[in-house]
Amino acid sequence: MIIELTDTNSSEVAARALAARRSTGAASGLVMTLIVVSTTRQYSDAFDAAQATAVEHPSRIIVVIEGGRDRPTAMDAEIRVGEGAPGDMITLRLTGELVGHGDSVVLPLLLDLPVVAWWPGRGPELPGEDPIGALATRRITDATNADDPVAALVARARGEHSGADTDLSWTRLTRWRALVASALDQCRRPVRSAVVEAAADNAPAELFAAWLDSRLGVPVEVRTSMGPGLTAVRLETDAGEVAVRRERTSDAIFVIPDQPVRTAALGRRGTVALLSEELRRLDPDTVLVRTLDALAERAG
Repeated sequence: MIIELTDTNSSEVAARALAARRSTGAASGLVMTLIVVSTTRQYSDAFDAAQATAVEHPSRIIVVIEGGRDRPTAMDAEIRVGEGAPGDMITLRLTGELVGHGDSVVLPLLLDLPVVAWWPGRGPELPGEDPIGALATRRITDATNADDPVAALVARARGEHSGADTDLSWTRLTRWRALVASALDQCRRPVRSAVVEAAADNAPAELFAAWLDSRLGVPVEVRTSMGPGLTAVRLETDAGEVAVRRERTSDAIFVIPDQPVRTAALGRRGTVALLSEELRRLDPDTVLVRTLDALAERAG
């Protein structure tokens, strides 16, 4: 069911959404409210990604799109119940004086559930101080969409951050970190130094270097490669080099001293997979907090 509302308000949206769920017999069992703060240009991709995650994480999804401040003050809404996904999806288009005050229209639509905010675009410098971010128990940004991805990540690292804030730059490193940790478990020799190779201005590479720095306490250098993205991690030990090198888009070479070279799966993951991973945990990410502290120190 799709309901279109023009020049509406939060009370009417909440009432119509509840009536739609009752009339369609939509199942309960929602686990969270996901607020997606989008632009008109990002809306289609962000909507599709959020809807896809609802299969694994049944949610009330609220997409907030801010239009022009110079237009008359109004809120138009679209409510979708059913439509191939559990939960419901509410799109709010704000113009005029409502721009920048999305928290006031979103608040009445929140359920008694954990709230996650996601910015598929550049996002705020300090998500916890954003009006909508302040409503959330978990906040997800993506520094790779910023004009200067590394600077955006460093700015967040230098600010007040908590385990409630995460970035998809960090999520992109999950499999890389697992492979490097596995390699060190098998080598079990002290690491003297480390090198991370990636395309220029790669935010995940800087974050990976900070993670290695915080965990190993050795010099970690970031070198520019031809890309795309992160291409290799090399750890120097007294037994030789431990390395994970991406050879193709779907896999990597796994090198450990005195062992045969192996191939490991290391495909590049899309937004849906990354977002779904982050939605699986709503508790503070203390490892990321320590990594961001190390990133801030490395950036001076």
